Amino acid sequence: MIQYRKIPEYTELSKAQFFDEIAPNQKPIVIRGFTSNWPLVSAGNNTPENFVSYIKRFYNGKKTQMVVAPPAANKRFYYNDDMTGVNFLSGEERLDLFLGRLLELSDRELYPAISMQGAVTSEILPGLLSENGSDFFPEIEPRLWIGNEGIVNTHYDGSDNVACVIAGRRRFILFPPEQTGNLYPGPLNFTPAGAPTSLVNIDKPDFERFPLFKHALAEAYSIELSPGDAIFIPMLWWHNVESLDKVNALMNYWWNGSSAPNAVSPSPIDSLNIALLAMRNMSPKQRNAWRCLFDHYLFKQGVDPAAYIPEHQQHLLGELSPEYVEAVKEYFIQKLKVKSK
Repeated sequence: MIQYRKIPEYTELSKAQFFDEIAPNQKPIVIRGFTSNWPLVSAGNNTPENFVSYIKRFYNGKKTQMVVAPPAANKRFYYNDDMTGVNFLSGEERLDLFLGRLLELSDRELYPAISMQGAVTSEILPGLLSENGSDFFPEIEPRLWIGNEGIVNTHYDGSDNVACVIAGRRRFILFPPEQTGNLYPGPLNFTPAGAPTSLVNIDKPDFERFPLFKHALAEAYSIELSPGDAIFIPMLWWHNVESLDKVNALMNYWWNGSSAPNAVSPSPIDSLNIALLAMRNMSPKQRNAWRCLFDHYLFKQGVDPAAYIPEHQQHLLGELSPEYVEAVKEYFIQKLKVKSK
């Protein structure tokens, strides 16, 4: 029996406490009852039919992204067996038709896993947020995820995330970024859902193929959330998410990092890809030498690299104007174009 670590829980938390104390600490927390006053949550706590009826009140007829995994996938949205593709189908569908299908499948013993994936709430359900909003994120567009029982394999997000359960129950298993190597991440550029994904099946781990996963399990956290509860998942924290009921829904807020409205380009994951290209042919000792420079300039492990340089010569190490950022990006874009010819 795995002894998971416990995630700290709060029942009351102010916006100032969250953004001044919790978020900067970059450790996960649970906020019980965070959205319990939402009519959406009340509808989800009533009956599946009541929840669907409430959602459809706001629907504007637009299609949105859906995925379907056959019963043989065992509720897991993942790669196919030989990693030449994925084990589910994706496409666009009307939300009302999807919700009708969701209710229909809830009475079956054998059924596919279906999910509406990260719809921008205001684009398909205008008016919903006026009754179901958070004063923590008054200017952030939340995304809506609806489905039946399903599993999203262990992955990370490039942004801080507050995920609010609004119908059904969800189980989260989290791993800190330090466990990345022990989670055996899959490809950076071929993923089931846009984010790098662990190759380990957390429910049936193959310890012969993935022996280091035992170390990751020793550092894992687990929590089950009910409607109205929310979890803060800091960026780059790996998380495995399982929907436990035949009608499940979650609304989440990404407010910085790669998902921010004003996200910097290139993104950190873009930078990682560029570094992999630039340093792929270096020897281990050469890479280690470059690590020293990254530690100094980027991760600031010692003295602040800008502290002893005159302000007018700090450039990328100091405060940057938007115009300067754009100029630097354009310079490197042109440089990459020249080198690629």
